[in-house]
Amino acid sequence: MKYVLISGGTSGIGFELARLFARDNYGIVIASSNIERLENAKNRLGSEFENSILIYEQDLSKIGAASELYNRIKADGIYIDVLINNAGYGLVGPSEKIDLQEDENMIILNVINLVKLCKLFLADMYKQGNGKILNIASTGAFQPGPYTSTYFASKAFVLSYSRAIRYEAKKKGIQVCVLCPGATRTNFFNREGVNTPVSAMSAEDVAQYAYKRLIGNKEISIPGFINKIMNFFPLKIKMSFVARMKS
Repeated sequence: MKYVLISGGTSGIGFELARLFARDNYGIVIASSNIERLENAKNRLGSEFENSILIYEQDLSKIGAASELYNRIKADGIYIDVLINNAGYGLVGPSEKIDLQEDENMIILNVINLVKLCKLFLADMYKQGNGKILNIASTGAFQPGPYTSTYFASKAFVLSYSRAIRYEAKKKGIQVCVLCPGATRTNFFNREGVNTPVSAMSAEDVAQYAYKRLIGNKEISIPGFINKIMNFFPLKIKMSFVARMKS
């Protein structure tokens, strides 16, 4: 059985991607920091599918967590065919007022452990000669984000890093793709402490688009017509829009 590992796969885009992979008979491996949400996701998937569903409680906002998760999965004899780095969160406010430790934890989650998971599982995929990676960035990756500065910068890193390793990996038959969703109806905005935009897409629609594009080996995927159009706006206009929305 092929296995997909989805970080942050207990809800939102990650959970909907788990459902899509389960429909294609993948074994599902979900990592999250909350055991109750993990058990709930496992039960929901188990009520719908008969696939193998494995859960790992792991806080990926901590240094060393990526290596620990990798080692736990390896110790259980599971080979990961598809890695989806979906876990992440954002922080809103003036840069100097955002708690330093929270900012650091977000960078560890959004950047450092994403890189570590890519490096660890890429090495295995190179040995096997097959595999796929999907990194979740954001439309925020395409411009700086006033009042959400670190988050947007972290997603710009994810976009750049993903494109670079895709170039390397394609020579060895490995796919690396990056998804850049805009506002989506998930717990993300609750975590940020702001209202979900009225125009936000559903997690199910975003996941279906992402899945189709991943299977098609598309380098960069931006779900939603409005999100695609906004990417062509002048940088200063986009920054001004973000500042008004987040401040």
